[in-house]
Amino acid sequence: MSGSAVPKVAAIHSMAGFGRCSMTVIIPVLSAMGVQVCPLPTAILSTHSGGFGDMTFVDLTDGMEGYAAHWQEIGLSFDCIYSGLLGSARQIEVVGRFIDGFRGGPGQLVVVDPVMADGGKLYRTYTPQMQHLMGRLVARATIVTPNLTEACFLLGQPFSDDPMPDAAILDMAGRLADLGPETVVVKSVPTMDGRHANIAYSRREGRLWQVPFDRLPVNYPGTGDIFASVLIGGLLSGNRLAASAALATRFLSHTIALTHQLQAPAREGVLLEKALSFLACDGTTADSRS
Repeated sequence: MSGSAVPKVAAIHSMAGFGRCSMTVIIPVLSAMGVQVCPLPTAILSTHSGGFGDMTFVDLTDGMEGYAAHWQEIGLSFDCIYSGLLGSARQIEVVGRFIDGFRGGPGQLVVVDPVMADGGKLYRTYTPQMQHLMGRLVARATIVTPNLTEACFLLGQPFSDDPMPDAAILDMAGRLADLGPETVVVKSVPTMDGRHANIAYSRREGRLWQVPFDRLPVNYPGTGDIFASVLIGGLLSGNRLAASAALATRFLSHTIALTHQLQAPAREGVLLEKALSFLACDGTTADSRS
């Protein structure tokens, strides 16, 4: 572990110049929660890939291992390693070696957000080889945070967005944990009461928690990055899994509702700048450690 008064997170993500997602939301969220973000950028984009036409794209894969080697040379260690969208099979393999090289003690978090699919479909740039390698990367994680589509692809089962009974949710979470991670968090699972829930499962405790929320009829880029970042910030602050998942759900629900109310363009992402004060206050409440 880092041994620092401020927890350190190695964030392995892309950086989009416009459109709130990936590194541009991860850094402010975790900083607001008292966590130092050490970015390892995978690519630089002029915008994110949804709705802005032909973006410019600079692939940084060639520099990633030298970047990591310098970190090892100066003796950096991390309380958390956190990866998100990865753009190629080679990049996934580089991240796997990074995790192995910076593996810490039993308290270290290794969070893999297997960003590869949504709405029942793999992203068009995602190949079968990448899908296979992502499964191997998930096996190195202590925490995995897929959406429902990604959970289905990881398990090799057909996607369905029909409401799921509690027994089916527990079975899905248990089988994801069997892939390797101690902790499973699946985002936006439809439940039998007509709502959605973010679910959190601890293999060590053998327990599953559901955090229900009302889903608005709008989609914003970067919300998965924000959710995982708040979850990590909560855990690194000493909060338990259930409380951290609840905090992430509350903050994201508040941010989405605020953005929707102000009718901001969806492709630009949520109005994070107007919501961070809510996170700073809500994240320090006593019940967040329960």
